[in-house]
Amino acid sequence: MCGHCGCGDTAGTTLLNLETGKEIAMDRGAHSHDHGHDAHDHHDHEHEHVHADGTRHSHAPHVHAAPAAEVVSLEARILAKNDALAVKNRAWFRGREILALNLMSAPGAGKTTLLERTIRDLSKRLTLSVIEGDQATANDGERIRAAGAAAVQVNTGSGCHLEADMVARGLQELRPGVGSVVMIENVGNLVCPALFDLGERAKVVILSVTEGDDKPLKYPHMFKAADLMILNKIDLLPHVDFDVARAIDRASQVNPDIAVLQLSARTGAGLDTWYDWLDHQIAAVREDAFA
Repeated sequence: MCGHCGCGDTAGTTLLNLETGKEIAMDRGAHSHDHGHDAHDHHDHEHEHVHADGTRHSHAPHVHAAPAAEVVSLEARILAKNDALAVKNRAWFRGREILALNLMSAPGAGKTTLLERTIRDLSKRLTLSVIEGDQATANDGERIRAAGAAAVQVNTGSGCHLEADMVARGLQELRPGVGSVVMIENVGNLVCPALFDLGERAKVVILSVTEGDDKPLKYPHMFKAADLMILNKIDLLPHVDFDVARAIDRASQVNPDIAVLQLSARTGAGLDTWYDWLDHQIAAVREDAFA
């Protein structure tokens, strides 16, 4: 899990309100956990020996690695804490009849372009706001704002995914209205975002036809977690080696219930199917609020 690649360290995570310019540091002290061990267990130590003749020498420091069971336990606690916060987020969304979607993909698949087009096309009938996740820069957040939607930018530093508390802080800044839509654009990554519930109604994975039709099998956790797969950039199909039927079949192998849409955010082809899907989700959210 993420603890192994270092992205569990949330030091340096910041949230920027692009409307007000307010910036919030979100250093949650990920490495301040008390693991219930003596300090000797996991730190470097230099050992000095004194010989009978009074001479001394020191051994080089060595590191005691955390036992595998302890690492697994820590990861379980991190996910459990995240899941508890996600439950609160989900209740908050439901109580306000807000549709929240978690958009995930590899870098460059077209998440931001799809959001820009969606905001511009639906602005007259929907109120959309965006929580934008990247490791650094506010470039995508500024693009969203220029398209006409309120946005906050979450920069995760070394982190490769958004977490439920980051979304909660983003909502405090956005203050989305009742009956609106909140799009959460996750950090570009086909691994870790699949593991973290943010409180969204649905997970949407965007697969560009420039990436290869084997991605569902290479990253099964992402496609198994997703409710919808969008095949983007279909305008490029004549120019790439991508088999649409094979990609859909492979996604269905890991997730028989996954829905699939084909579109081009650049040309607009197929966007009506995406907007119909959104309308269906919005209607379902309103029904669920009184269930």
